[in-house]
Amino acid sequence: MKQKGTLLPDAPASNDIHDLFVIGGGINGCGIARDAAGRGLSVVLAEMNDLGGATSSASTKLFHGGLRYLEYFEINLVRHALQERETLLKAMPHISWPMRFVLPYHRDMRFETDTPVSKLLSAIMPWMRGRRPAWMIRLGLFAYDNLGGRKILPATRTLSLQGTPEGAPLQERFKKAYEYSDCWVEDARLVALNARDAAERGAKIMVRTRVRSASCEGDLWRVTVEESNGTTHEVRARMLINAGGPWVGDIIQNTVRVNSTEGVRLVRGSHIVTPRLYEHDKCYFFQGTDGRIIFAIPYETDFTLIGTTDADHEDPDVKPICTPEEQRYLLDFANGYFKQKLTDDDVVWTYSGVRPLYDDGARSAASATRDYILKVETQGGAPILNIFGGKITTYRKLAEDAMEKVAPFFEKLEGHWTAGVPLPGGDFPVDGVDALVESLKTNHEFLDDRWARRLVRAYGTDARLILKDAVTPADLGRDFGATLTEAEVRWLMQHEFACSAKDVLWRRSKLGLRLEQDQAQALDNWMAGQSA
Repeated sequence: MKQKGTLLPDAPASNDIHDLFVIGGGINGCGIARDAAGRGLSVVLAEMNDLGGATSSASTKLFHGGLRYLEYFEINLVRHALQERETLLKAMPHISWPMRFVLPYHRDMRFETDTPVSKLLSAIMPWMRGRRPAWMIRLGLFAYDNLGGRKILPATRTLSLQGTPEGAPLQERFKKAYEYSDCWVEDARLVALNARDAAERGAKIMVRTRVRSASCEGDLWRVTVEESNGTTHEVRARMLINAGGPWVGDIIQNTVRVNSTEGVRLVRGSHIVTPRLYEHDKCYFFQGTDGRIIFAIPYETDFTLIGTTDADHEDPDVKPICTPEEQRYLLDFANGYFKQKLTDDDVVWTYSGVRPLYDDGARSAASATRDYILKVETQGGAPILNIFGGKITTYRKLAEDAMEKVAPFFEKLEGHWTAGVPLPGGDFPVDGVDALVESLKTNHEFLDDRWARRLVRAYGTDARLILKDAVTPADLGRDFGATLTEAEVRWLMQHEFACSAKDVLWRRSKLGLRLEQDQAQALDNWMAGQSA
């Protein structure tokens, strides 16, 4: 196939011909749509379900460099991710924030046996028998601190676990730990805000719209889409972007029918949520006897998130679930560290996502590369860009790299612009959350700290637009429970493409953890009535 980009002819004047058609409303698709629309391209995006409804709402909710990827010598991936952390923090201080990670040390820590570092250390220091020495961990954390040009986040330090809040929930055998920095992010809200920003810059975002087929006619793609009500129509575009995530291979083979030698490896990551296990606001980074790692993270104020697993997943159309075996694995893993013994009865919710990793032929799911691969193919003159892999942390950089692939086909395409430009609601300082919370409480005296903070952490400065001039809770309309009001739901429907209660309760927020089933059904009924 032809690989080198050639300038496409000017599109006809018809308003139904667009520059880019993006398949997939996950973080990669929405990030690319936002970047492209901001460069002046006309963009259409189609997502068959809700935005971020698959992988992009089922992550471990972290902006992180990937400390363990250093053991695979994925230095460029880690460097790019570390550089992005602070760029993203500045652009979205409402939905992302710094977090300190506590890595308890013990002498029995071991490498995964198939990592390059493990093999190298075993060759030169066979008496270590696969153990992770303290000096190796500290060397890795030193590299982690310095690879990305850290400016905002504090550096690594050694921490005593005896008589400290960090040591209180852990078993007595843990005496010291290393504490380093990474960041939290509300993953599904990140997707929705990218889509919203793309729409405000001129992109057309279509949710619950399935791409049935795409064929090349001369220099254009003719894409047939089907809406949720069964209505079909065609959209013509000069270039196709396949950001289908777990379905990227299926789109290549069955929707677009383009020959490609590239493949995707589907890896399932499962998580469990328990009641809050400790009082401080730091995350734990646990390393198991099998060499794998999990996180235990403060979650939604009253809970703890534990994950993740790595298991091959064969079919993207099979909904991923946390299997009983995965739940037991995570519980046993956590029980190797916490004093409190966790059982199945402590699990209040589970979720799973499928990571669409580039198939590099790795033997195990855990060792498959987390880097992304972008491949341009042409079909009779019309190009398609296929996106393999990717991480939430590097989604903005992936979008910039995608635009580099797109640029040869569009004359005078504008340059990079997204670094330093806030997402909607993020136009305030990284350390400005508390001030914004107090401002909301001053202007709306009925708000308590918890309600105001939830609104700021979801909407940032846009919380003011939702509350408007409300003086009492009644001014916000119907109360659906857990401080979710009609005014907020209307905002989500009008500005963030929410269509159902699940969109609101499990992706635009996690209020599904707090509402009863009858409350969720009432919300769903109300939203259906508004859409009728």
